[in-house]
Amino acid sequence: MAAPTYLTGAKTPYHFSKTRSLWSYNQLNVGGGSSSVVSFRGAVRGQVLRKGGGFRVFCNAQKVDVLTRNESNSLVSDEISKKLSCVMKFGGSSVASAERMKEVADLILSFPEESPVIVLSAMGKTTNKLLVAGEKAASCVSVVSEIEELSFVKELHYRTVDELGLERTLVTDHLEELERLLNGISVLKEFTPRARDYLVSFGECMSTRIFAAYLNKIGVKARQYDAFEIGFITTDDFTNADILEATYPAVAKTLNGDWIKDPAIPIVTGFLGKGWRTCAVTTLGRGGSDLTATTIGKALGLREIQVWKDVDGVLTCDPNIYSRAEPVPYLTFDEAAELAYFGAQVLHPQSMRPAREGDIPVRVKNSYNPNAPGTLITKSRDMSKAVLTSIVLKRNVTMLDIVSTRMLGQFGFLAKVFSIFEDLGISVDVVATSEVSISLTLDPSKLWSRELIQQASELDHVVEELEKIAKVNLLQHRSIISLIGNVQRSSLVLEKAFHVLRENGVNVQMISQGASKVNISLIVNDDEAERCVRALHSAFFESDMSDID
Repeated sequence: MAAPTYLTGAKTPYHFSKTRSLWSYNQLNVGGGSSSVVSFRGAVRGQVLRKGGGFRVFCNAQKVDVLTRNESNSLVSDEISKKLSCVMKFGGSSVASAERMKEVADLILSFPEESPVIVLSAMGKTTNKLLVAGEKAASCVSVVSEIEELSFVKELHYRTVDELGLERTLVTDHLEELERLLNGISVLKEFTPRARDYLVSFGECMSTRIFAAYLNKIGVKARQYDAFEIGFITTDDFTNADILEATYPAVAKTLNGDWIKDPAIPIVTGFLGKGWRTCAVTTLGRGGSDLTATTIGKALGLREIQVWKDVDGVLTCDPNIYSRAEPVPYLTFDEAAELAYFGAQVLHPQSMRPAREGDIPVRVKNSYNPNAPGTLITKSRDMSKAVLTSIVLKRNVTMLDIVSTRMLGQFGFLAKVFSIFEDLGISVDVVATSEVSISLTLDPSKLWSRELIQQASELDHVVEELEKIAKVNLLQHRSIISLIGNVQRSSLVLEKAFHVLRENGVNVQMISQGASKVNISLIVNDDEAERCVRALHSAFFESDMSDID
């Protein structure tokens, strides 16, 4: 029997396989001794890969058992997964600087058993800065190079590559093209939605290239991908495009094919796609990187989708409103979708759909506090003891009371009302109806930096059209408080909520329960909303519910 061969000198628990290693390290030595970290029993031979600085191990005849000891001294299998295993998505704050990128790289490498796909947002506030730069170029600046926000973006990315020990050529071409684009916007004095999408795409394109280059520099094989080049096919609704079904097989073919041919961690741009008619770059709306991650998870049929944020998972309310907000350990897809749509900033409103369709768990974690358990989102969960899951506040909505001018029994009234909103391209949030009246709120979602339906001319046009068929009362400065909870205990939720609001002297102006039955929405005045959230949180999460259970 051949004598055992030992590999020593490994500084980190990076893994090797019998064929090609994804993780590599250039300080591994072949030798003997009882202090070895990794041992291979059987007839083996090794080859130093000079170009990559790694080490490849081959098995001649016998099965090779590869074990390595991690920092907690537990033994884990050293064979790399045959396929990609999970998605790990990191937002802008997680990759806001060179130091944060290093921490994210360490975090990824702390899961050596995974073969992840990494999805990244733009660095820090890059997207906001680019949008302001575009607005300035189109309106008030004659010399583009003097735009403060452009200088900020350049300095941030050059400083980051310098601090990571990378070449500036990684981002030079993109920054030069970015400035040329802004010059074009300045000449035309027009900042179209199509130009907006192309402009902001530079953020993700640069962050992913920097991060992939850094991983390769530290000996971890990575490959960068622009989402619009690997099959993310969308509608041509610039600034808020929808992903089309053709995306899933296209993305699977590219990522799986490249992985099989030459395993390397895929680093994918979040937020971006390609319009199916125009072939132009599109974006998926604010927070769209979450949707990128869940789309990849469904396309590849992965085990789990991890969304790494700057908070400890989904919380019981906005911590900026009430500091005693607590992490929610478990959610269903329906609960998460309602939370996202009605204002929770942790997830993109559409991101749950691919995960639900693929029945793939989504785990929300904190990249600043990776040891926190976070929130696990699945198809179903134990609701036997659940009453209320979370309280979400959506501010500055517009409410309309619409009463038919015709007699009772007039058919087609609802259809006429909603056809007006469809013609004007305005989304409705919450609805409560009777035979001759409708109360509803208009979606205040921002299209980049402008709230279109809050503009006086837009609202005047809505009222003008509705007054042709009804009496209209327009009420602004309202808030939606959404109570996400157990459908089986909605009466208990309502009883407790109205008791709390009555004690605080708050009059609910409208109430609605959605078809999903996990959400009860209450409309109150803006200036009462935060006080209501704090009082409701105290009643549901900080007091004994048994007295009315």
